[in-house]
Amino acid sequence: MTTVEEQLLPSTEPVRLIDQDGVPHDHPSYRLPTKDVLVDGYVELIKGRRINDQAGALVRQGRLAVYPSSHGQEACQVASSMVLRDGDWLFPTYRDTVSIVSRGVDPIETLTLLRGDWHSGYDPYDRKVAPQSTPLATQLTHAVGVAHAARLRGEDTVVMALCGDGATSEGDFHEALNFAAVFHAPVVFFIQNNEYAISVPLARQSVAPSLAHKGIGYGVPGERADGNDLAGLLAVLGHAVAKARAGGGPQLVEAHTYRVQAHTNADDAARYRPDDEVAPWLERDPIKRLETYLEQEELLDDAVRARAEKAAREVAEKLRDGLMPEPDVDPADLFAHLYSEQTPQLTEQAEFLRDELAREEA
Repeated sequence: MTTVEEQLLPSTEPVRLIDQDGVPHDHPSYRLPTKDVLVDGYVELIKGRRINDQAGALVRQGRLAVYPSSHGQEACQVASSMVLRDGDWLFPTYRDTVSIVSRGVDPIETLTLLRGDWHSGYDPYDRKVAPQSTPLATQLTHAVGVAHAARLRGEDTVVMALCGDGATSEGDFHEALNFAAVFHAPVVFFIQNNEYAISVPLARQSVAPSLAHKGIGYGVPGERADGNDLAGLLAVLGHAVAKARAGGGPQLVEAHTYRVQAHTNADDAARYRPDDEVAPWLERDPIKRLETYLEQEELLDDAVRARAEKAAREVAEKLRDGLMPEPDVDPADLFAHLYSEQTPQLTEQAEFLRDELAREEA
């Protein structure tokens, strides 16, 4: 019989059900997802990669102000949405565009924030997706609050709270884990460890055996997964969500992946990491891995390929058509939707701006 301490410990090695050569492996605790689920996941991976590629092109064309790509991390993005039910909540970061779109949010509305012409482009309550968070880890305490509220109401809602390795160095991360543990909140903290917090490597952030070990101090069980193996991620995250939903309290999952491209289009990754560090990770590409497995299992026929290409083409066309026109900007929107009742200071500022604009037009 395992002790409480042992139950909190993550696996010695990240859970991997399909290796980088597309070969499946048995695991004592996790089972390979069904073939239909993996085929659906493959379609989402292809669509996710196209979102990243198209968004990068839109930045170069001046149609997006900034884009933090998740190229190479699409398995994390897709899995975090696939394991949720319709009534569950997703709390994303700025790098989680693919996860948000996979959740069913309109891609144009998803990228509106990164275009810089509105506060947030989608209704969070429509698909149960919180606004993207640019400050690191601030969304985690909000996620715990939603999970705690759901538990008080007797709902079976689970909240998926996404963050990167850099966020684990923030105070909000630790506060959120402690808050969740004390109140037994049904939240899954999902760390996408891509080895860098902008230019700071993981070795300069933490010397813990893994980031999943950080849950031990709060009484939150941790687990590790190969972040480029969609099958393993679906199994691990699915188990964590099921455990949280069944009353098992918060769970912590760390995915080991890599940020193949720069932090954003404004970043020069060559200044802090060599190309030969990136090269091995290209061979671990999550799409290539799952594609090889599906081919070996004779599951990747022309119909599946056509379905994936259709989904990718449609989302790319929608992004191009929706983001190419110049936005119709109303300066008064700067003061809208900040408070239910506008403050005297905002009213004064709004009137000042109107006078300034009127003088310019005169």
